[in-house]
Amino acid sequence: MKPAQLYLKTHAPTSWSELPWGEYYRAAIEEAMQPWWSKFFGFHLLKIGHLSAEIASDQCSISHQVSAVEQGYNTQVLASPYQLPFAEKSVDVCLLLHTLAYGTDPHRILREVDRILTDDGWLVTTHFNPLSLLGVGKLLPLLRHREPYVSRMFTRIRILDWLNLLDYQVMHQSHFHVLPWHKRGGGSAMNTHLTALGCISLTIARKRTLPLTLMPIKFATRKPCFNRAVGVTKNYS
Repeated sequence: MKPAQLYLKTHAPTSWSELPWGEYYRAAIEEAMQPWWSKFFGFHLLKIGHLSAEIASDQCSISHQVSAVEQGYNTQVLASPYQLPFAEKSVDVCLLLHTLAYGTDPHRILREVDRILTDDGWLVTTHFNPLSLLGVGKLLPLLRHREPYVSRMFTRIRILDWLNLLDYQVMHQSHFHVLPWHKRGGGSAMNTHLTALGCISLTIARKRTLPLTLMPIKFATRKPCFNRAVGVTKNYS
């Protein structure tokens, strides 16, 4: 895999406000997440990265929510996404909102998250869609080294391939916010009929749980039934 940092000319943003139209993206992601907060259950929710930390999740039923960033203030944990200071299978929900897009090794981040996620845990990721207007701007020399075009963009096939490799079941995947510079992404009609061109991609997956050993099915053997005793002859007198 080609390291993303080879062409990233800026550091990962520490706030959505640092991105052009970033507050629009944050609001669009929060709206897309509304139906899912009530489906998450467990004890611990982890937000990795500054952009994940700024997403409102007060409607989630998980009360213990922790943000982990590499550096900065107003956060609970200072940690690298490649070496998270959490025990194996200790986190129920993990948010990677545009975290992979600014990582030098996205697949390594996914492996580390897989280590700390509980069985049947939830993984939520977002990134910019390369098959969108933002993706077109990434091809232009004057824009490709500016935000938000500088971030790494992944196709749906690549994300599915990574999650299948780690044995995750994709529960939801969608694109939305077609017009990057528009507050509502171009309106409900455009976001409904041109979903494939949405500049934001949302993927929600769940960690599969397989038994360690396969237990063979035991079928009850039917005992032979004899109407009379074996080896006994009738006595006619």
